[in-house]
Amino acid sequence: MNSLFIIAPYKYEGIWVFDDPRVGLTQEPFVSGADTIIDALTENLPNAAEGFQLIFSPDPFPGFHARFTWNRPEYGGNWYSWPERNMDGWLCPALFKYFESAPQELFVKVSAR
Repeated sequence: MNSLFIIAPYKYEGIWVFDDPRVGLTQEPFVSGADTIIDALTENLPNAAEGFQLIFSPDPFPGFHARFTWNRPEYGGNWYSWPERNMDGWLCPALFKYFESAPQELFVKVSAR
């Protein structure tokens, strides 16, 4: 199984979404705080709304930008916190397209495409 995953979120109709045909997802939205977290992660990326690269892993990796910690399950998804920014976001059940169970931590790096 992969230890690093890559998606390319973009804005569609004003909402952050991503496509990943490898796992059967098209315009999968980020909602319930995850969208606000992406706004914060991309605040210094030019043209992020047109698409950016997001690498994520349950393990730390060189150059990661943010660490998210698991809080609790809800509605089939899971809540994560970004302690350094005092932000929370919900990740929908699409998380299980990448992991068998919700990781205790997620490490993220964003960059321009």
